Amino acid sequence: MFQQSTRHVASYYAHSCADRLVDRAPLIGAQDTEVVIIGAGFSGLHTALRLALAGKRVTLLEASRVAWAASGRNGGQAILGWSCDMPPLEAALGYESARRLWDGMRWAGRELRELPGRHGFDCDYRAGHLWTSVMPRRVKLLTEWQHEASHKWGHDGLRFIPREQLPEWVASQRYQAGLFDPEGGHLNPLKLALGLAEAIEQAGGCIHEQSKAVEYRQQGDGYVVRTERGSIRADVLVLACNAYLDRLDPALARRVLPVGTYQVATAPLAPEQAGALLPSNVCVTDNQFVLDYFRRTPDHRLLFGGGCTYLGGMPKDIAAATRPFLERVFPQLKGVELAFAWGGHIDLTLKRTPDIGHRGDLYWMQGYSGHGVLPTLAAARAVSDAILGQADELALYEGLSNDRFPGGKHFAAPLEAIGKAWYRLRDSL
Repeated sequence: MFQQSTRHVASYYAHSCADRLVDRAPLIGAQDTEVVIIGAGFSGLHTALRLALAGKRVTLLEASRVAWAASGRNGGQAILGWSCDMPPLEAALGYESARRLWDGMRWAGRELRELPGRHGFDCDYRAGHLWTSVMPRRVKLLTEWQHEASHKWGHDGLRFIPREQLPEWVASQRYQAGLFDPEGGHLNPLKLALGLAEAIEQAGGCIHEQSKAVEYRQQGDGYVVRTERGSIRADVLVLACNAYLDRLDPALARRVLPVGTYQVATAPLAPEQAGALLPSNVCVTDNQFVLDYFRRTPDHRLLFGGGCTYLGGMPKDIAAATRPFLERVFPQLKGVELAFAWGGHIDLTLKRTPDIGHRGDLYWMQGYSGHGVLPTLAAARAVSDAILGQADELALYEGLSNDRFPGGKHFAAPLEAIGKAWYRLRDSL
């Protein structure tokens, strides 16, 4: 369905990492390893690093480049929680098990803050996430989550920001109130991915780019993965392809729907202008169904996104499609130069719950539904621990059921698009 590429898309992130985009050799000929991971995005990279540090021989196969897809293009917002929020997790697992998953998410937040320093790289991490309400009637969603997070999930650091205090956080009249989470944050996702890749190689792991997995098959007590120019046998196979799993495993692929999403980056603003937009330098999201999200970069740009195309394509002119929404939030930026505009695909599940599981020594991670910077790390811990013999946390994820999208291959996306059109209309009203 999706074509591999030798180059990253022309994003702000690729521009900011131009001097670190080294080429890694493709897999050629027959090899052998203990664990082979298909997909060098966040899920695969975090899993590979944890296993390599535990002494496992690990090989990562990437069809294009490290973090070529969503992991190298996303909004860079490290927000606690999942796209589905907590109610579906508690309904499926019960309170105690859902609480364990939530505690794992908070661990992921701490781990992401500490991991770059531990391995000697920088990813421009800045602390703080502000969740805002556009509609007065949705302010109660902020206060309800603040109460629930504190009294039910043990997360008592959230701070409610009333409208009169919002200018200290965001220079926009669009919002009614906000909820500040000091345990969230934002970062350059491609810098994070490249740092993880370097740490994997320093720990003895191997990464092959331009090595698209054509098929895998079980052989004896392990698996053989065939690429276009080679093959590799492993005791354990991990599928970390997300929206790009496609024909490699059609049954698993039917549990997720690839959805297009996109964002822009302005040209560098004057430091005082950029600082005035977001005085506390937090990342911001709103609680509309089709949300806006934005943040500042270290070189004083504004990154802004939120558009989705449920039929999987992209606007012909991403900058033109995004500009009205950016200027709706920040009318003071009317006419600002948009230096970069790019998009990619995320992998939605029907209920927006993560799809993490295993069959024997085959493991998979997918279904982050547009909210993956921290969930990928939490999932990677569950999978890597299971491979190392401790499967308790993975069993929690496997208590979540993710059905196939209705409508089959040809009608799943149109049906989903029709449903989401109703929510867009409701937001606009």
